[in-house]
Amino acid sequence: MKVHFILHSFNASCMDHNTLKFCVFLILVGLLVNISFAKNDFENCKRVVKVWADSSLDKEIGEDNHKLRDLLFFLHIPRTGGRTYFQCFLKKLYPGYLECPRSYDKLRFDPRKKKCRLLVTHDDYSMISKLPRQRTSVVTILRDPIDRVFSTYEFSIEVAARFLVHPNLTSVTQMTKRLRSKTKGISTLDIWPWKYLVPWMREDLFARRDARYSRGLNTTESNDSYDMEDFAMPLKEYINHPASGDIVHNGATFQVAGLTNNSYIAEAHEVRHCVQKYKILGKFVLQVAKKRLDDMLYVGLTEDHRESATMFANVVGAQVISQLNAANSSLDIGDKIEQRSFPDSDPHSSEHQNSTSDRGASKVTSSESGETAELNITVGELMNSYEGCISNLRTSYSGRRIASLKRISPVNFSREARLQVSEEVLQEIRSLNDLDIELYEYARAIFYRQHKTTLQTFTEERWNNIPSIVYGITLWKVLPLAITCVFLLFLFLVIVNVRRRTLKIKMKVMKS
Repeated sequence: MKVHFILHSFNASCMDHNTLKFCVFLILVGLLVNISFAKNDFENCKRVVKVWADSSLDKEIGEDNHKLRDLLFFLHIPRTGGRTYFQCFLKKLYPGYLECPRSYDKLRFDPRKKKCRLLVTHDDYSMISKLPRQRTSVVTILRDPIDRVFSTYEFSIEVAARFLVHPNLTSVTQMTKRLRSKTKGISTLDIWPWKYLVPWMREDLFARRDARYSRGLNTTESNDSYDMEDFAMPLKEYINHPASGDIVHNGATFQVAGLTNNSYIAEAHEVRHCVQKYKILGKFVLQVAKKRLDDMLYVGLTEDHRESATMFANVVGAQVISQLNAANSSLDIGDKIEQRSFPDSDPHSSEHQNSTSDRGASKVTSSESGETAELNITVGELMNSYEGCISNLRTSYSGRRIASLKRISPVNFSREARLQVSEEVLQEIRSLNDLDIELYEYARAIFYRQHKTTLQTFTEERWNNIPSIVYGITLWKVLPLAITCVFLLFLFLVIVNVRRRTLKIKMKVMKS
């Protein structure tokens, strides 16, 4: 307001008096006021961000966090492959009655179920404030920031394109209301961040389709699927939109730090906006995010898929199996019946559903009496089950994707199509995701360090198990082996003796 008033006075004075000195004076005053205002704003932002960072670091748990605790919190960063871990690992490890209700769907923790042991959600790290901190282990997966931006853009358009079967947005709204009134299902539109990104893309797709039809235009000259503005918002326009700036860019860092627009922290929005406004303040957020990665039970990488899945099975899966079996053996019948009394999640939901009614190859079962069966599965069997499960999921996702993109053909997102995106756009994505790039490199170091430690542990355990394995061989297996060895030795001695005698006879014959 002050700057605007001074500039207005400057224009009026120059026009009325034509006094050059006075105009210069007003310009200098305006600049000084502007500089002072900017400096005060920066200092205020720096104070806000630093207070939050110091407070967050003080609340961190100093003890060993690499041992599974009572509650497993899977902090699912969008477009990192977390859905496959939920469907193909966690659903096979945890019975439905141990899942926190609606945790994966509604994204707001329901504290009424106090005995839940698994929480899977897009909620950011601020969710910890709702959990028993000392009894909670956190796991997450990170992805290369450039690929994650591509995937977020593609998925936003893919889901939005499903609605193009309707003639207009009014029809979409009416249909959505009818479906929600008839079912209790959870759609992608209820899930952060898609509840913001998909409606935005859906409105954009309808507008472009209407404009295309009004011009009678059904083709495009561009061969770049990420720059077909007649059919979908170009990638360059998408990454520069304020919605992407607030939700997509540096999204992994803000989610691990607990600063998304879905945060439980009161000051989250102010801190996030200060960091977005003044990049230099990002170092405080990175400090907090890195410390939280250090303290997590497991940090996976989307790109190192096979190694990440194997490590998850051995680091997390093995501990879950051991923990649940130990807990099961210590519970009496009354406790088991009480646990089973909690209803499973709603089975009528979308691709993000949290239903546990269909467990596929899971060996976690419950009897009708309410007693819990043992978690009769090994780490090796878990990995085999995972491989089959993820193959089926990929086929399902691919089919859904192809069907959606047909509605905006010739747009066709693929790894090959990404190669056509200009270096200018790629560099812009890197610049807009500088915090995520640094955090990802830090996560890679954690992953390879933990991977190396895990391999060393397995090797040591294998060598330590050799004496017990030898000792455990039964006599009926040893005896035939021993008899065979003695027989072969006897046969060898006989043959040697016969050859020796034959040689002596030959020599005597030759001498004679």
